[in-house]
Amino acid sequence: MSVAHLLRRATFGPTADEVDAVASLDPAEVVDRLLGPPRDDAGAARTPLPKLGPVVNERSDRAKQIRTVALWWLDRMTQAEHQLHEKLTFFWHGHWATSADKVRSGPLMLGQQQTLFRTALGDFGTQVRAMIRDPALILWLDGQKNTVKAPNENLARELMELFTLGVGNYTERDVREGARALTGWVVDQPRGTATLNPKRHDDRPKTILGSTSNYDADGFASLLLSRPECPAFIARRLWLRYCGEGEMPSTALDAARTAGTTGAMLRTLLLADGHTELVKQPVEWLVGALRQLGIRPVEQHLNFLNQLGQVPLRPPSVGGWSSGAAWLTTSATQARLKVAQSLAGKASSAVLDRLTSVPRPQRVAALARLLVVDRFTDRTTAALAAVAGDPRKLLALGLASPEYAIC
Repeated sequence: MSVAHLLRRATFGPTADEVDAVASLDPAEVVDRLLGPPRDDAGAARTPLPKLGPVVNERSDRAKQIRTVALWWLDRMTQAEHQLHEKLTFFWHGHWATSADKVRSGPLMLGQQQTLFRTALGDFGTQVRAMIRDPALILWLDGQKNTVKAPNENLARELMELFTLGVGNYTERDVREGARALTGWVVDQPRGTATLNPKRHDDRPKTILGSTSNYDADGFASLLLSRPECPAFIARRLWLRYCGEGEMPSTALDAARTAGTTGAMLRTLLLADGHTELVKQPVEWLVGALRQLGIRPVEQHLNFLNQLGQVPLRPPSVGGWSSGAAWLTTSATQARLKVAQSLAGKASSAVLDRLTSVPRPQRVAALARLLVVDRFTDRTTAALAAVAGDPRKLLALGLASPEYAIC
């Protein structure tokens, strides 16, 4: 397993210099460095939390706040040095897929992002307990409508099906009883908090997954976390996003299930055998390109992501975004080429010098190094060689190439 492969999987997209910095380490040392304890992160320091103005005009100001948070997050992804942590946070955003289209609150979406960042690497149980009282998730899944007199099953169903256990590991009765455990939570949008209103909560005994108790939200969460299906479900979700769409080897699954923290589980999976090709999601593709070209995000880049089909804070459904070949359609490829041409047009002279400082016959190899691509196929190499005299065209075609779309 190459260092470049590990960095492509664990981060949004390494630069050539980042690959060189760990080239002498073995794979386990590379992953341990990526997972290392918190340290001063100069890149993250350049992206302080955004200041969101007051809402005066209900519609336009809320939309502006949400866009401000999305652009800040995109900038954070490109600038932060602790790349594994940043990419894992975005993974969790897709896992707990919550859309600003319904929540309609920049502060609440930012608060959720901070919760995901804070709990990304640690005990999954801590994250689950934080998320079942997360105001944005509660609004997204109608948790504020869930009362003792009128239970709403949305949050309970998705908590089991999409967030902790997976399809087939619960019954409709479990959904109904779980919904009762989650009754009573009320969102205070001005304060950005969710609190339990005892008068709206069902405090009677519930039977969930064959166990009867006076379950509340935390008790329900603890019950789900105690099930053997839970760590297996999370391990498979991580495998799909970091390792490949093929079947997860049983040895990797067994090791991951007992790893403890999410960080330890991810370490196990990154170092496991059986990795297969992965298609980059649009955010991963764009952030990697921005990092390698040294470009900081601007509003236009959010528009690009909209064209590519993946905008932070706006997943299409509670199921999150597509994966794999869904991002390799003809229309998606055409959209990437247009974005790649724009990015190449903004590339600095220093980036272009990495291509033009070598003789023309060596420029395709220089491009592969710049974009951290192991190798281009003969067909792609021929297409790139044909434009090697124009560094911006060369760069655009490299970014739009099939090889760059895969990590």
